[in-house]
Amino acid sequence: MHRIASLLFTGLLAFDAMSVRAAEAVAEVRLYAIDCGLLQFKDLTPFADTGEYDGKPGNLAAPCFLIRHPKGNLLWDTGLGDKIAAAKDGVDVENGALHLSQKTTLIDQLKSIGVTPADVSYVAFSHFHFDHTGNAGEFTGSTWIVNKAEVATAQQNPPPYGFDPGIAALVAKAKTQPIDGDYDVFGDGSVKILKTPGHTPGHQVLEVKLKKSGVVILSGDLYHTLANRQFRRVPIFNTERADTLASIDRVEKIVTNTHARFVVQHSAEDFARLPKLPAYLN
Repeated sequence: MHRIASLLFTGLLAFDAMSVRAAEAVAEVRLYAIDCGLLQFKDLTPFADTGEYDGKPGNLAAPCFLIRHPKGNLLWDTGLGDKIAAAKDGVDVENGALHLSQKTTLIDQLKSIGVTPADVSYVAFSHFHFDHTGNAGEFTGSTWIVNKAEVATAQQNPPPYGFDPGIAALVAKAKTQPIDGDYDVFGDGSVKILKTPGHTPGHQVLEVKLKKSGVVILSGDLYHTLANRQFRRVPIFNTERADTLASIDRVEKIVTNTHARFVVQHSAEDFARLPKLPAYLN
């Protein structure tokens, strides 16, 4: 997995940010869902420590999300990395056990709604696994909201299974807002990062309150599939099983109390139900 992350970390595509005018301000909060890649596994065994996926293939989406707010823009997760889109047929890794693909670059999709990396005020990550950090290097001019426990884990040598080996160096160069608990991004309660350790030490989910659509919660990797949510399954590679289940309990209670729409980020089904660019939830 470290080799996969190294492949994705190197060779990010360049772009001309000056060719697109700065994004105009918005009057209310918007949530855009962006296709940032697809992971096709020959064997999903690691995604449940109770054996349900043993020997079974499956696909996981790798989306990004842009939250536009009158006070600025937040990019939540940065996907597989735009260099994957340069490979027409995708990339096979781990001796063909995993196939990575992306139809269109994140940068081009942002351009389609009039947004450049320079317009992104904040970047935040559910966690530092490679499929959530691939385009991080394109946003070094933004303020990175980073969980202290996640940064400390990424700084280990070598970093743990699945972590992007280059993310610690990028964090060191970026302007950062370190956090260790819940965080209100814009100070008005509309966009909140919620602490949910377990998958990784500093794992987080995002709660967005929209005027028309109500509360939407983006899962990060609290779950990877709809069935994992239904049956409370825990991946083999999670840092701590008990913390995962405690985080699940907390978030599901918030979903109930706020009548939230919960989006399992890696679920292709959940992603397909979201508006397609340039449409958005508001």
